[in-house]
Amino acid sequence: MHDHHVLLADAESATRRLARRGFAFDPEPLRDLSSRRVQAIKTGDELRAQSKQVAAEVQRQAKAGGDIEGLKAQARDLKEKIKESETEVARLQAELREVLLGIPNFPLDEIPDGFSEEEARELRTWGEVPKFDFEPKDHVDLAEAMGIFDFGRATKLAGPRFAVGRSAGARLERGLVNFLLDLHTQQHGYEEFSVPHLVNAQTMTGTGQLPKFEEDLFKTSVGDRALYLIPTAEVPLTNFYANEILDRRQLPLAFTTHTPCYRSEAGSYGRDTRGILRLHQFAKVEMVRLCEAGQAMAELEKMLGHAEACLQKLGLAYRVVVLAAGDTGFSSEITYDLEVWLPSQDRYREISSCSSCNTFQARRANIRTTDADGNRQFVATLNGSGLPIGRTVAAILEQGQQEDGSVVMPEALVPYLGFSRIQPDGKTV
Repeated sequence: MHDHHVLLADAESATRRLARRGFAFDPEPLRDLSSRRVQAIKTGDELRAQSKQVAAEVQRQAKAGGDIEGLKAQARDLKEKIKESETEVARLQAELREVLLGIPNFPLDEIPDGFSEEEARELRTWGEVPKFDFEPKDHVDLAEAMGIFDFGRATKLAGPRFAVGRSAGARLERGLVNFLLDLHTQQHGYEEFSVPHLVNAQTMTGTGQLPKFEEDLFKTSVGDRALYLIPTAEVPLTNFYANEILDRRQLPLAFTTHTPCYRSEAGSYGRDTRGILRLHQFAKVEMVRLCEAGQAMAELEKMLGHAEACLQKLGLAYRVVVLAAGDTGFSSEITYDLEVWLPSQDRYREISSCSSCNTFQARRANIRTTDADGNRQFVATLNGSGLPIGRTVAAILEQGQQEDGSVVMPEALVPYLGFSRIQPDGKTV
């Protein structure tokens, strides 16, 4: 969330920067709302000052034996006006917050212009794209032929966009989770968490899922209690210190966890409906970092390196791109995407996003620290996938496939799996 004073102090710059991401910012309604709020606060202060004066006069007249009935009536009238003023201030404050909650973060000036993945700028590639002497299959054909994933029965259980892993497929998912968590906690310095998968609206608002993206969320209601299924563990991890002040000596903080993620994928129907690339429920190992605002970009580069290390240790060819301003997420100022090579599509596909939100989310969640002079400042928040389980499994199956229909596992995973190859019949060796 933005500070409205900053938005209005240089409205021309704010309008230009927000236009890069396709958001039409009109400062005048915000300016008018801010002005009315200031006037309402001023009116309330004046009424409270008058009330104190009348109260003092009541005491003075009472001691002098004067008539105080008129003064008491005036005091009651002022008290009522003060209540009305406070109600109006609260209403305007809520209206101002609602407007600000709908304005996305500023994209950094150095990221490319554009509104789609085609305008992303490639930074580097890693690994050798696998070449095959046969027509490579996609992960769905491979998994179903081996019997390690069942999409048909998943649809029977829950409808489209679900998957059931079984036997070697389930073991591959579990082994991958443990490998990634060990890597982040033992080598990258992250603290492991176990978090709720259901959170309240305030928590969703803190990271920017609400109010803008409510249609993409799964919501539950029991009695008068409404909770949301998390779309990513970024939500509970980032909000862990909501409404708290952190000791700057604690920073940076680095958290990781493995959770299922739930997304309705509203507006994406017809895209990636085959296989495990875009499901309503998928598993992911998430990374979150909190730091001082001035360290955000250095911490983002560090997090990006941790995500890349996951793919490198798995031996999966990938590339790194920086997203265009109009394709960057609502809360992010800059996003790096890691795109893994999928032989069946003969192209790179997104597997991890690493983003800096700077202080945008911390303002919404009210996460602060103190600077060297003791002044309170909002922290910067960063998040990244490290990695999504389904998409990583898809890449392992496709990049490791052999002509006989078997799949060779990444060497780094073998100790976690207990096998090095899945045979065409689903058996493991």
